Amino acid sequence: MAVAVRPAPEEIQAAKPFAPLDIAIDRCKGCRLCIDVCPKHVLALDESFVNGLGYHPVRLTDPDGCTSCALCARICPDAVYTVYARPKAV
Repeated sequence: MAVAVRPAPEEIQAAKPFAPLDIAIDRCKGCRLCIDVCPKHVLALDESFVNGLGYHPVRLTDPDGCTSCALCARICPDAVYTVYARPKAV
């Protein structure tokens, strides 16, 4: 009988790149408020995709440039953002 070995949490985290924003693209109406308020200019409308509401949703263009300031989440009328803090360097 084989024993399954689970990877350590740090191994799982290392395999998956950090994403500072989780964007609910199915709720985004493409109003551009978040794009205009972003100090690092790392948000843009995804012109190659139309969501179920018929809008081009916002997308994160540069995850490394995002500082997790949460201005996008605070201005968004549709609450499409979940913002994550960057992991602390060890």
